[in-house]
Amino acid sequence: MSDAETPPETEFDPVAPNTGEEFEPVDVFPDSDDFDLRPGADSCFKCSTCDTNCPVAEVDDDFPGPKFQGPEQWRLKQSDDDHEIDDSVMDCSNCMRCDNACPSGVPLSQMHNTARGEYVSEQMDKLSVEYIRNRILANYRTSAFFASKVPRLANFAMNFGPARWVMEKTLGVTSERDFPEFAKQTFREWWADRGGQVQSRENAKAARKRRGLPEDADKKVAYFHGCYSNYNTPEVGKAMVRVYEEFGYEVVAPEQKCSGTPMFANGMLDDARRHAETNVSSMSELVDEGYHAIASCTSCSMALRQEYPELFDIDGIDKVAENTFEAVEYLRIHEDLKGEVQAADVDGDLAEEFAYHAPCHSRNQGLDRQAVELFRDLDGAEVKDVGDSCSGISGTYGWKEEKYEKSMEIGEEMFEHMEHAEGETGMTECPTCAMQMEHGSGYEIRHPLELLEAALVE
Repeated sequence: MSDAETPPETEFDPVAPNTGEEFEPVDVFPDSDDFDLRPGADSCFKCSTCDTNCPVAEVDDDFPGPKFQGPEQWRLKQSDDDHEIDDSVMDCSNCMRCDNACPSGVPLSQMHNTARGEYVSEQMDKLSVEYIRNRILANYRTSAFFASKVPRLANFAMNFGPARWVMEKTLGVTSERDFPEFAKQTFREWWADRGGQVQSRENAKAARKRRGLPEDADKKVAYFHGCYSNYNTPEVGKAMVRVYEEFGYEVVAPEQKCSGTPMFANGMLDDARRHAETNVSSMSELVDEGYHAIASCTSCSMALRQEYPELFDIDGIDKVAENTFEAVEYLRIHEDLKGEVQAADVDGDLAEEFAYHAPCHSRNQGLDRQAVELFRDLDGAEVKDVGDSCSGISGTYGWKEEKYEKSMEIGEEMFEHMEHAEGETGMTECPTCAMQMEHGSGYEIRHPLELLEAALVE
């Protein structure tokens, strides 16, 4: 044995290290009343798939992309109280393709909407031309309400050359586009003149009798028509009502405001919340009575299904989200819609080959192929997909003078596919995509519900 002394035994406790002072863990992400986005940020492993799928990043070299606007900016904001939201968040078009592209399920659009709302609320100059312009565009429903009172005058004034020039120079609203016409009779005016819910109930009962269904069958839906189908294209709303009644559904058109989609895109979250409160209140009551919420616009259904519960804490909001459907989607789920279409045919104005564009918000709901597949066997009409690119307009994005050229560059691929299609009529579920399709191709644009009406309703 060695003559060296054996060192004295010491106690070793790895659970309680001797740091010399009391240990206090660092709270990197303090408690907050806001929605918890940390799990989503932690799920991002910076693969940049969102950036490569972003249509804005593809044409705008100065735009840092969804990854920066989402998890990276969120982390910076959480770790530095003085960090300001980068103003490039206003260049995001809110197409939400990044949500669909992310392999990790990061809530990118929720992060973008949250950051954009904070930027507008806390950093944007409320007297700036950009803020005023964005506020007007985001609150289209207000402008449309007044325009609908004098539609002929509004249609002339909104597309009068000198007035458009002034709007571009003073507000930054592009003069390159034609403003959509306001209908001489809104959908809600038609609905009231027709007899509203009472008449719909009678029509539904008659249809059930023809189909051999119980006249008291519990088939009823609440129609969220949105702003555009009310003020600009009431023919879409009429087609929706008639198609649903043909299947024996009683339709109601409850009190409603804008879905909030243009407000999300412009960071006007306070405005969006006020509208959402009305929509959720009226729709949740009807859901309790057994109704499902149906939207003919895919951006409206996306707002009620996804953006509302992501951004707002309103009583009944989850219930409404769970019971909201896009109009054609609902019939595909609950009826033999494909069988009915296969047995039908169309002639006249809608005996066409349609160039169909699936809106980005349709893709996010998994509905991008439904029109093509549904009408595949319809005699007298053919629907061809014009590719999976973004149309480029993204609601109000393409109406901004500084964004117009970028929106047209994004839409180039779609325009080329439309040009090579045999027909000269377009089809889409999104009203602003329809604007872009018409603007870039000169084609007339129809909604799938209009083709369904022509095929199924006598």
